[in-house]
Amino acid sequence: METVIHFVNDSVEFYKWSLTIADKRVEEWPMMSSPLPTLGISVLYLLFLWVGPLYMQNREPFQLRKTLIVYNFSMVLLNFYICKELLLGSRAARYSYLCQPVNYSNDVNEVRIASALWWYYISKGVEFLDTVFFIMRKKFNQVSFLHVYHHCTMFILWWIGIKWVPGGQSFFGATINSGIHVLMYGYYGLAAFGPKIQKYLWWKKYLTIIQMIQFHVTIGHAAHSLYTDCPFPSWMQWALIGYAVTFIILFANFYYQTYRRQPRLKMAKSAINGVSNGTSKAPEVVENGKKQKKGKGKHD
Repeated sequence: METVIHFVNDSVEFYKWSLTIADKRVEEWPMMSSPLPTLGISVLYLLFLWVGPLYMQNREPFQLRKTLIVYNFSMVLLNFYICKELLLGSRAARYSYLCQPVNYSNDVNEVRIASALWWYYISKGVEFLDTVFFIMRKKFNQVSFLHVYHHCTMFILWWIGIKWVPGGQSFFGATINSGIHVLMYGYYGLAAFGPKIQKYLWWKKYLTIIQMIQFHVTIGHAAHSLYTDCPFPSWMQWALIGYAVTFIILFANFYYQTYRRQPRLKMAKSAINGVSNGTSKAPEVVENGKKQKKGKGKHD
């Protein structure tokens, strides 16, 4: 029991100390004065993962067609705004794409970047609605471990990012990810229109490939910063590398299961059904120089 008490006390003291090196510019911004709102929303999200399916168990799924169209294209606009602000702000501040320390000044461009990153953090909370809509539509298979892990951890980790490093190297990954989310939510927005549009959306799997490329680029970027002793918190770079590795593993597994394994299973199932229904062609054999169907008797 004493060990637990010491651990709690040490954790509280560490948190108090960490606040002394937090960014003073953001401490009065919405959701930033305390981690409790972010943690509370995350707990409610996890609770909904349990309560939601129970509520929908004996109910018809909601269609939510118009809601999904509005939601997805709203997310396109939000992520486009974030990406645009980060690109223009970093260019105006003459950021380096290889090594950029955090500038905690009230320079207009630095505040612009910090603000864009705050909106990026907020967007990760809004993305919880992805899961809510899946459950309301009874698309339970979409709520995978990858889906939940991605949504829950991003919201919490980016609160940490905004609290301590809302600028510098942080802009790099957020810029890439928000740009990818423009494409991703654009895809889902178009898909919400129904089969007439869905038949033209052949590029879904390439979104997964782009996301995996993103994680490799992120690892390379962080590794370069560590190798060159870039004056950006090293523990964050190491944490980012480890985090990106988990995503590479999970997304690679998702890609294999969705675009490699399932098509093979469908082909094998079709072949089995064809044989059982008598629709498959019988193998040909050669007899006396003539091709004949195996299993068929000769005519007298």
